[in-house]
Amino acid sequence: MPRIQLRPPRGVGADTKVSEAAEEFLRALEEGGASKLTLKSYRAALNDFLDFVGKGRPLRELTEEDYYRWLQDLRSRGERGPRGGRWESTVHYYSVFVRRFLRWAGVAGELPAAPGRRPGFSGALSWREVEALLQASRDVYDALIVSLMAESGLRAREVASLTWRDVDLARGSARVRGKYGKERVVPLGPNALFILRSLWPPSDPDGRVVPLSYQAMYLRLKSLARRAGLDPARVRPHVLRHTFATEALRRGVSLPALQRLLGHSDIKVTQLYLHLLDDDVRREYERAFLSWPPAPYPAQAPFAQYLQPYAAPGGGWAWPQVLAGPQAWPRWGPLGPGVPGQEAPRADVRRGP
Repeated sequence: MPRIQLRPPRGVGADTKVSEAAEEFLRALEEGGASKLTLKSYRAALNDFLDFVGKGRPLRELTEEDYYRWLQDLRSRGERGPRGGRWESTVHYYSVFVRRFLRWAGVAGELPAAPGRRPGFSGALSWREVEALLQASRDVYDALIVSLMAESGLRAREVASLTWRDVDLARGSARVRGKYGKERVVPLGPNALFILRSLWPPSDPDGRVVPLSYQAMYLRLKSLARRAGLDPARVRPHVLRHTFATEALRRGVSLPALQRLLGHSDIKVTQLYLHLLDDDVRREYERAFLSWPPAPYPAQAPFAQYLQPYAAPGGGWAWPQVLAGPQAWPRWGPLGPGVPGQEAPRADVRRGP
């Protein structure tokens, strides 16, 4: 996140009301190049702080103890925020914003921020769950929102700002405006391309592809989750972006390529997606421990006859028990709507060397 350079306070003194100093601070942020979303976040944090300490108090009465008591009150409000997100993350960012205001106003020095979440991403859906969301779609916008986020890794704000002029159906790509005005070109997935071609030509080339607000998309995903039989708490716009990143790594996309697709300035952020889910760990274990014939189990061991390797026809060793994947994708598959597909082959038996 680029550092916003703040000018010194103007007309702010010890007798200035906290609320007036906060408005001057927000003006300084705007003059320093802060985006509307950044200003909105700062304003939310400052309003929460002002409601706690009192808007009419003069700056000279504020102390570091007020900051610590406010933090304690924040932490006591539970684990979930008003929109269902992690409250500890909100507490962390609120503390960062408020301590910057206090330092700018000369109230306090280097105050500590509340601890944030442990680095890393969680909550990615399985690809089967993505398909379930697509199948539960009521209209093209439901399906298009899921496709753009889960197949191309777009943020909700990027989906909302995408116009028809940004879409290149011939190349199967779109120009996306990400954070801080940065642009990137991303490939479009087969489902997104199918839907966009069905809507072509648009009535207004400068019109938005998905003419919905962030809140409208958020509520649509919650409704989709309920219709698909999924827990609505697990389905959010950024979870679909996490799902894309996790699935891309599973399918062999390199970290530098994924960094460009996601629009990350620093590859260290992309590296946080290198977590392994339970099924990845299982596959790694099978490759490591089931690639050569192990010593036979004792005859008295339960189910020993199912666990011992046996000589397979044509040479080598095979095991009689391996998880078999589903035979075909549902209607919304990796090859596009209505096109039957096949999962990556998973043999009924595994062969040893």
